[in-house]
Amino acid sequence: MSTLTGKVALVTGGSRGIGAAVVRRLARDGAAVAFTYVSDLGAQRAEAVVAEVEALGGRALMIKADSADPAAVVEAVRRTADELGRLDVLVNNAGIFPFGPMEEVTLEELDRALAVHARAAFLAVQAASPHLPAGGRIISIGSNLAERVPFGGVALYSMSKAALGGLTRALAREFGPRDITVNVVHPGSTDTDMNPGDGQDADDQRALSALGRFLAPDDVAATVAHLAGPGGRHITGAAITVDAGTNA
Repeated sequence: MSTLTGKVALVTGGSRGIGAAVVRRLARDGAAVAFTYVSDLGAQRAEAVVAEVEALGGRALMIKADSADPAAVVEAVRRTADELGRLDVLVNNAGIFPFGPMEEVTLEELDRALAVHARAAFLAVQAASPHLPAGGRIISIGSNLAERVPFGGVALYSMSKAALGGLTRALAREFGPRDITVNVVHPGSTDTDMNPGDGQDADDQRALSALGRFLAPDDVAATVAHLAGPGGRHITGAAITVDAGTNA
């Protein structure tokens, strides 16, 4: 029997990149998986992810929801629990990558980054809390740039992702008595359309890592799956960095 058979997961931002890899991996491990996407272009990608999951014999539910919209975040949790029957695993993955000197950051960019990375995670956990059973899992996707910053231009991104560390530690204490674990995974440079492994700055990023390479999205998904499964039952309040040694 697969490790997550009978479980239901919700992955925010699951139509591409790391999120899509997490959806596919949790589905392979036996979970029914709901995931959010934000745009019409994302709908095409989301449909492809659903088709992949169904080809594996699994069940997937795509939900249009902008993580910057508080009502949409709460509604995505409600729909997951209602349409899939329960909620065991919440993966806060949706993200954006604001880049540039802090002097050029607009108030709108500041508010959106904090909304997508920090507020949405808080609201999703708040909405998921009544549904999560003993043995439930809350996993957020942060960034190794939340812990170490080797170059400029990422002050807003690093700050907004760093908020997930404090949230994780606090919630681990709050949910511990209910036997629910809370962790954050900090990926390093990962080959996605947001940061392609053949992009302009990719070689510079590889040079910063101990292993000299980018991650594949599946590498991050493997760590999420471990935390979501039986092997993660005693891991809580942890920040796990998966970055090919960039922060070593």
